[in-house]
Amino acid sequence: MRLLVGALLLGTLLGCGGGGFVPGGPHALAPGSLAVLVATDARASGISPKLVRAMIDAESHGDPSAISRAGARGLMQLMPGTAATYGVADAFDPSENVSGGCRYMRDLLERYHHDVPLALAAYNAGPGAVDAAHGVPRFAETRAYVARITASMRADNG
Repeated sequence: MRLLVGALLLGTLLGCGGGGFVPGGPHALAPGSLAVLVATDARASGISPKLVRAMIDAESHGDPSAISRAGARGLMQLMPGTAATYGVADAFDPSENVSGGCRYMRDLLERYHHDVPLALAAYNAGPGAVDAAHGVPRFAETRAYVARITASMRADNG
């Protein structure tokens, strides 16, 4: 019984079940394939590949089949409405997802005058929340998300 409870707790913490993912798990995209997608789409969108790599790691750990509890899908965890806005027909298709996510992030960077923390906060919590807060909202999840990605970008030597 303890083993079952432990497994359920671990599954909940790691996002397993209901379409979640395990970091580096069996659904993770091959690193070489992911690197090509990131380099291509980041360059096409005029944004930093380091930023895109950090976002994908934070959002899905490289799992194109990831689904969040809120319904965000794929590598860059696009919400269905955002995917539709950016012409992403299949959010689980790595190429479509990264392309749409990069274009969305480019637009957020432009909206927030290339302020990366604000654009990241808007990617996570929505532009309405950032606008209402006149900055990064006080949501713990959003603040942790911004901190995690900015730290990852500083540590990325690639």
